Amino acid sequence: MTAQLPSTTEINPMVVQFHPIVSLTDDQFYDFCQINKNYRIERNAAGEVIFMSRTGSETDQRNFDLIVELGIWVKKDNTGVGFGSSGGFTLPSGAVRSPDAAWIKKTRWEAIPKALRKKFAPICPEFVIELRSESDVLKTLKDKMEEYIENGVLLGWLIDRVNRKVYIYRPNTAVEELDNPTTLSGEDVLPGFVLQLSTVW
Repeated sequence: MTAQLPSTTEINPMVVQFHPIVSLTDDQFYDFCQINKNYRIERNAAGEVIFMSRTGSETDQRNFDLIVELGIWVKKDNTGVGFGSSGGFTLPSGAVRSPDAAWIKKTRWEAIPKALRKKFAPICPEFVIELRSESDVLKTLKDKMEEYIENGVLLGWLIDRVNRKVYIYRPNTAVEELDNPTTLSGEDVLPGFVLQLSTVW
């Protein structure tokens, strides 16, 4: 009998602690990420540097479709700016996070000096999406979503492609869990935006 491999293999991200030997400033952390461009790197509020595995091609393709849908709405609405997963934001807690997709009101974004926008801008998006790949640990993503809300996110979607579930995060509200939904609404944060999940599943 041939052993069957599990359909998903969760991989915990590698966490590296520099403090108290070295405390990276925001500029040093940005430069560190530029030197190591082949890695997906974030930093938590404790200053620990997190190395994450790259997603597979299929998940990346789904993420692209998701960003296209968000981008069409962003251009039509014209009140904010959209972001993909390659950049990062310095949250009020000091963490640097890179959601798979994000949106920030244009007035807030333009209030940030251009020099700071070129690095990991010191701002928390109003809206974020995290798309779970087969290698992502669900609890890690849930913790990250809670962190977003604690830092000022008004609406967050954790889309779990593995189990076809969506977790919706809002401030001061219990997490809403949806089983295999067909659409998601941007509610009053992104009025009129509806994500068709057929492009994601």
